[in-house]
Amino acid sequence: MAIKPLNLGVSDLQENLNLALNSSSAIGCHVVNIGAEDLKEGRQHLVLGLLWQVIKIGLFADIELSRNEALMALLRDGESLEDLMKLSPEELLLRWANFHLEEAGCSKINNFSSDIKDSKAYYNILNQVAPKGDEEGIPPIAIDVSGLREKDDVQRAEMMLQQADRLGCRQFVMPTDVVRGNPKLNLAFVANLFNKYPALKKPENVDIDWSSIEGETREERTFRNWMNSLGVNPRVNHLYVDIDDALVIFQLYEKIKVPVDWDKVNKPPYSKLGSNMKKLENCNYAVELGKKEAKFSLVGIAGQDLHSGNRKLTLALLWQLMRRYTLNILEDLGDGRKVTDDTIVCWVNDALTQAGKPTISSFKDASISSSMPVLDLIDSIQPGSIRYDLLKTEDLTEDEKLNNAKYAISMARKMGARVYALPEDLVEVNPKMVMTVFACLMARGMKRA
Repeated sequence: MAIKPLNLGVSDLQENLNLALNSSSAIGCHVVNIGAEDLKEGRQHLVLGLLWQVIKIGLFADIELSRNEALMALLRDGESLEDLMKLSPEELLLRWANFHLEEAGCSKINNFSSDIKDSKAYYNILNQVAPKGDEEGIPPIAIDVSGLREKDDVQRAEMMLQQADRLGCRQFVMPTDVVRGNPKLNLAFVANLFNKYPALKKPENVDIDWSSIEGETREERTFRNWMNSLGVNPRVNHLYVDIDDALVIFQLYEKIKVPVDWDKVNKPPYSKLGSNMKKLENCNYAVELGKKEAKFSLVGIAGQDLHSGNRKLTLALLWQLMRRYTLNILEDLGDGRKVTDDTIVCWVNDALTQAGKPTISSFKDASISSSMPVLDLIDSIQPGSIRYDLLKTEDLTEDEKLNNAKYAISMARKMGARVYALPEDLVEVNPKMVMTVFACLMARGMKRA
């Protein structure tokens, strides 16, 4: 178990806070300006900001085409699949709400703040999505809309929420939150309602290539979470669609100390006529910066590949950005001395040897599949931190390997390492992600030295 229970000492509390922050970062929360001390001291705006990010990521996880193909029902005339995929979860939720309001013959809304204050839109949405008894095994739930006649806004909101409660969807808002139009809490209320009662049917007889709606790979999710944790704007919801104008790439270049001439960058809003050309110009400049300034290996990569979302070539650029970002942290700690993969392997092996632990040959070493080299390194940096009695070290099944890996990732984050890799990356010995794990641990070790 990586989380320490109550009655904590100072060091245990620090470790728990580190684990919370670094785990939040790993799922894409922007925590650059938040430290363990901020949480410990209860700095309200920072704590609430982080909590909102965590809640939002959880609520929005399934508001995505690859996880819910019925969202295709929200396509409008003349729109393509790509148009729908470009919508953020917030925009999809608004479109979903308006889809049901339109079905009910009611006026549309433009937001989840001022337009929902009277609760009338909510009443109509609840009435539309509540089970009607036409699906086997799901009993009908009749929504009482008599509260629409209530004159008092707060009382009307309370009566509406009582109906939402019948669907098990009262969470996140109080009547006053509705009446005041609190945008975050109302967005959470609607997202929860969508997750439980989407009331959408996947359209039939529509000429759509369903195979093009692929779920995110583990690698894609890791890169997207890394970018979002650095606070890029706009937030990346769909990896290839949201970076097709290279604006996020330029921000990442600045994070790795590659200067960007923003006078050369086309910025939104783009005019409908010529928008693709403006975005392509940005992507061409992004590739040029990568080759000339960052000195990346971008053989065969052109701006068109970024703009069109070529998976293999886009991921090649993103990996080099993430790798450089990681190495820059080590170089800053080492007074600017150049760091390579060999530098990291040598540092890791020195630390392991000094602690009397087995070493590794490279980031492809088969022993990494058990996570023992990672756990041994953590114990070398912070002696006594690893509970070896919880681990199985020989003849491991795949499940046992995964359990070890989960423990290793949690313990790395607990000691303050901002690890983005996932347990599966260790089990499968993904050399790219393995490198980032050891690099992050090296950074922690250098700080402690």
